[in-house]
Amino acid sequence: MSEHHAATESAPSFVRHCDVAVIGGSAAGLAAALQLGRQRRSVIVVDSGEPRNARAEHMHSFLGRDGTDPAELLAAGRAEVRGYGVEVLSGRVTRVTGAAGAFAVELAEGTEIVARRIVVATGLSDELPEVEGLEEQWGRAVFHCPFCHGFEVRDQRLVQLVTHPMELHAVPLMRQLSDRLTVVIADGVEITDAELQALRSAGIDVRLAATARRVIVAAGGGFAGVELADGTRVDADAMLVGTRFHPRSGPVAGIGVQASAHASGMGEVIEVDPMGATAIDGVYAVGSITEPGQQVLSAAAHGARVGGAVAIGLATEDLHAAARPSGSATDWDHRYGGDAIWSGNPNGSLVVEATGLPVGRALDVGAGEGGDALWLAEQGWDVTATDISSQALDRIGAEARRRDLPVTCRLADANARDPFLVEEPGAAGAFDLVTAAYASIPRTPDGRGVRSMLGAVAPGGTLIVLSHDPDAMRAHRHGHVPFDPDAYVGIDDIVAELDADPAWTIEINDTRTRPPGAASAGRHVDDHVLRARRAG
Repeated sequence: MSEHHAATESAPSFVRHCDVAVIGGSAAGLAAALQLGRQRRSVIVVDSGEPRNARAEHMHSFLGRDGTDPAELLAAGRAEVRGYGVEVLSGRVTRVTGAAGAFAVELAEGTEIVARRIVVATGLSDELPEVEGLEEQWGRAVFHCPFCHGFEVRDQRLVQLVTHPMELHAVPLMRQLSDRLTVVIADGVEITDAELQALRSAGIDVRLAATARRVIVAAGGGFAGVELADGTRVDADAMLVGTRFHPRSGPVAGIGVQASAHASGMGEVIEVDPMGATAIDGVYAVGSITEPGQQVLSAAAHGARVGGAVAIGLATEDLHAAARPSGSATDWDHRYGGDAIWSGNPNGSLVVEATGLPVGRALDVGAGEGGDALWLAEQGWDVTATDISSQALDRIGAEARRRDLPVTCRLADANARDPFLVEEPGAAGAFDLVTAAYASIPRTPDGRGVRSMLGAVAPGGTLIVLSHDPDAMRAHRHGHVPFDPDAYVGIDDIVAELDADPAWTIEINDTRTRPPGAASAGRHVDDHVLRARRAG
């Protein structure tokens, strides 16, 4: 898009379109998104920032990342998916409606995402036993998985609280970790005499039909043990508890995705087939919401497998329709399908930088509704306006005809093969001026969009790129702006490519207040301006 925002501070609900909406941005959801992004699918991940392992300082049994802070893994995962143009939005999904091909994902912030497929990766919530002080120690000295955190408490004084028969399965693991183990079996948990004898014969201190009343806290605030209902205390350094688990599936309940009892009897999950499909066509689920025993590694593996299955399903559907639809093009076509979005005026920063250049052939990348392309044509340039949206180009063409301006409109995706190649002998790099104002080019690891844009500049030609101040964009990421700027090419990416090529000279690389020329929204009053010249 090449014009300023329209002169309004009103913030109606945004509607975005994509191939796949992923609800939940932890390991499973991001792994699914990565698979889909690598298959050239447009993906929007919505994450509320509430991972199941939020209290844990480290994750374990993840080959190659054992002991990593979970937050560090998520940061790396987000960077990786953004490298393929996948957007990660901070928000909370309140409701999903619709059906396969046109689901509507509603966010609390007012945004709606229309998607062909849904991947639910919201995980489980854990319900702790009702023991005073347990919540405060959860994720520290109190844990619920011997595989995730058992090694770190080996040989310490350990206590295991058993409130459900299934939790007895963890006792042998706990005994392997330490020979100082006390097992508190809550009143009402059935255990046979043979099982009880086996535990005691193995040297385990078993407190039968006991009720844990409160956690004992040491003077420094650390865990010191547990006090039972009869007043006795079990001194310990760490504690294993089982939880009751519940799927965070409320937003998809309205389209028929229902929780089912897990085989353990300790909670509910979303049932899926081997490829992650739920009972509702077009809706998939990944990660712990489908199986509570998944660690981070297995959750990520599940997400990757299901992401691949979703990609295969979409590709097969498109093949049978003899089509290759672009979710990004659909997104922009929808936005340009109604009333005009922008002011129609040229960008003030472009006017400043382009004025005085010798006129010739110009390429406007991401031309939007054409304010810049039309202005260049009025100055005598032979202009080619490109955009991923046919709706935008239709508007440019209509206005160019009305004003009798020579503007060639061309449907082009900057990440496609040779998107700006002019089909004339020796015409590669044929434009004396290439401009891109606020062009939304999804990232790719090889930087194809950047290289295509630079390759379109003729020897001796000029490149002018304008961007919103990235710091201001990031500051509003968690507000009402439903876009993820880090999923798109930024000026820093272009500068890095220019710096690596001695044929280019950067003349301007600066952030400045936007000059007059068009009305703009208050949050975007500064432009990042890049102007470079290619050697002749």
